[in-house]
Amino acid sequence: MAHKPSAHALPSDAELKRLHAVFGRIEIQNTNVFNLKNPKDNKLLFRLADRLHRPTRRSLIRAQLLFHAGEPFSRHLMDESARILRADPYFYDATIQPVRYHDGRVDVRVHTRDVWTLNPGIRFGRSGGRNTTGVTFEDINVLGTGTGIALKDLRSVDRTDKEVDLYNRHVFGTWTNVSVAYGQLSDGLLRTLTVDRPFYSFETHYAGGVSLDDTTLDDSLYDLGRVVDRFAAQTKYFQGYVGWSPGLVGGWTQRFMLGWTYDRHRFAPAALWGGPTLLPANRTFVYPWVEFNWLQNQYVALRNRNQIHRIEDFDLGVSVTVQVGWAARSFGSSQSVAPFVLTASDGYALPHGDMLLLSSSFSGRMRHGTLDNGLLQASVVNFLAQAPGWLLYSALSATAGHRLTLDNQILLGGDNGLEGYPLRYQDGTASALFTVQERWFSNWYPLRLFRVGAAVFFDMGRTWGRPPLAQPSLGLLEDAGFGLRLGNARTAFGNVIHVDLAFPINGGAGIQ
Repeated sequence: MAHKPSAHALPSDAELKRLHAVFGRIEIQNTNVFNLKNPKDNKLLFRLADRLHRPTRRSLIRAQLLFHAGEPFSRHLMDESARILRADPYFYDATIQPVRYHDGRVDVRVHTRDVWTLNPGIRFGRSGGRNTTGVTFEDINVLGTGTGIALKDLRSVDRTDKEVDLYNRHVFGTWTNVSVAYGQLSDGLLRTLTVDRPFYSFETHYAGGVSLDDTTLDDSLYDLGRVVDRFAAQTKYFQGYVGWSPGLVGGWTQRFMLGWTYDRHRFAPAALWGGPTLLPANRTFVYPWVEFNWLQNQYVALRNRNQIHRIEDFDLGVSVTVQVGWAARSFGSSQSVAPFVLTASDGYALPHGDMLLLSSSFSGRMRHGTLDNGLLQASVVNFLAQAPGWLLYSALSATAGHRLTLDNQILLGGDNGLEGYPLRYQDGTASALFTVQERWFSNWYPLRLFRVGAAVFFDMGRTWGRPPLAQPSLGLLEDAGFGLRLGNARTAFGNVIHVDLAFPINGGAGIQ
């Protein structure tokens, strides 16, 4: 005689499938920034913060679920819905679990926890010996609607930027993403617009969107951490696409897209630059393109890898993208070329929580059998779990260019991996970088605001080749250092704050 599950018991997923179970009641539990039911959180300042913060609306959470009451029960749809919610920056965490089974229905609990999303304050950052400062008023979840607005006045090594951003990834409770940005730059103007309904899930059958970018600014070329060339650059860009997919079949998804791109770049001498000026060639490419994606549904959720005590979703499935276009002179292109983009990635879950991630990409333009602006990139990342709270992280990456446009530099420095050196320090036609870090994740939770960690690290890398205006490569550069990690547990800004001291081991005199 077949066993019949008792009311409220939770049969296995295989048993629920055999019983043709459906989703029942979907309970949404959204915790505010602080859990006032916990005596450690029930403090005057925390109560005030919760009173001032408008929690994310349940309707917004429900709109991001891939399942509904009465539909067949699916563990895959619950897991993917949880990943979608965790990707929202206004949540600290999100989990979805079945809680009871009765009358052929599975009741589900969706639990999320908000973070503080209003950022009225001063911004400061330092990388490669250069500071970024400014004043920002930003709220990425206005009144719990998922709408973001930002007013920025920033000063960086490149320019000052007064900018207004407005965006919402789920307009009117749909999967349509809209973002608008307007910025007055010290050296130009920025205007962007995106309206997009993406492939938001493995089960999504249709996608489409448009994006526009009209930007004018002064672009700088760097070598040894100094500007060696500067020119005015104007970009006008438009792209529209439509896509179709059969959905998830046997653990795999295929996606097919058709699109059209207009990509124009114009260059001129910069008004306030007195040094040598080499100008990239003006270029315009107008082309239709086709794209194919092949994706495997294989994820793992772990803690204490890049974040501190937060669930992180890692894609361990095979992912392949092939995009090919044809930009003909008859379309308005400056040359007849075939632009292409190829990407591939994969991941492996190793014993004891270890993990290996592989990725590569190859892009460029083919013209009469010659590769222009070719860029090949590859990386290997390894996470080696040790004793509880300890992790050895290592990463090896390499980049190689072929007949790159002048404005497309391959740089290595303090802003992209060599922490002990000035930003944009070495310029080449190829580069390689190796990083190893011993990471420590503590249970210390000061003021119940920050999770604390630390790291010691060693970096080494070098460039090859000698682009125009660049000095000869200095060979292998090395640095070492240590730093404090503060996991921001209550706000949406700066998930992990790095406070590092890095020391160059070689690379020339005068480096601090």
